[in-house]
Amino acid sequence: MPSVSSDIAKDLLQIKAIKLSPKSPFTWASGIKSPIYCDNRLLLSYPSIRNKVTDAFVGLSRQFAPFNCIAGVATAGIAHGALLAQTTKQPFIYVRSKAKGHGRQNLIEGELRPQSKVLVVEDLISTGGSAIQAVEALRAEGADVVGVIAIFSYGFDQATDTFEAANCRFATLSNYEALVEEAHQSKYIQEEDKETLTAWRRNPMNWSPN
Repeated sequence: MPSVSSDIAKDLLQIKAIKLSPKSPFTWASGIKSPIYCDNRLLLSYPSIRNKVTDAFVGLSRQFAPFNCIAGVATAGIAHGALLAQTTKQPFIYVRSKAKGHGRQNLIEGELRPQSKVLVVEDLISTGGSAIQAVEALRAEGADVVGVIAIFSYGFDQATDTFEAANCRFATLSNYEALVEEAHQSKYIQEEDKETLTAWRRNPMNWSPN
């Protein structure tokens, strides 16, 4: 029986929410050359996979219990956080990347009740920066953040360091290692591609496809 991480990885590859292109890499907004591109928003268009991810989140969230509020990280974490909150019958809020420039200039949308124990939901963890920004915004308003969960992680050491520095636990449904192994087993990539992808993971900032 496949693990949750390999099963989710298989689904993400199948619907092209994750694309692998070792020979013709993508360029991220940061300028990093990467053989992988991840857009988990696509899975929202596939009800069966969307439900599978929500169910998996329910199981993963038990590692962080007890909590009495769920917060999505804008924008990609909002839908998944709301689905988890609906399924577990918990209050839901979300955290903007920056405060609104009008009205009440909210950074946190929804009612953050006093002494809330909050589980944060993100879609993707790369360096961990956006998730920890949300965590710190919640803490600044008095929330007790129990941790962060996400669909996928690249497994960068920088992310581990970022979460440790913030004294915040995190866990993901799937990860880069599971993805590469699933892609190899399913013949999505060849052995030489697996080696290329592994090399990128070791040193993404200085990696070159040549």
